Amino acid sequence: MGWWRWKRPGSGKVRINEAALEENWNAYLDVRKAQAEWERAYLMFDEARGQDQIDYAIYILEAAERKYQIHLKHAKTLGLNRSQM
Repeated sequence: MGWWRWKRPGSGKVRINEAALEENWNAYLDVRKAQAEWERAYLMFDEARGQDQIDYAIYILEAAERKYQIHLKHAKTLGLNRSQM
């Protein structure tokens, strides 16, 4: 056991809480960014003209929806809920 394993009593809890808080904050930001991306994709789909634009807008919308779902699922595993977002 080396000197680096010695620590002051209670010093580890603060770092764990800070790390958890930072992870929660990052998850919150990821969810909000994915939500905004999904909303932009929906608007793009709503304004699409022609078959090619519609196909592209559908592809982007489906990808944005999936990304949003992934980030929501991650936030849920961290214990975040709607009131915290």
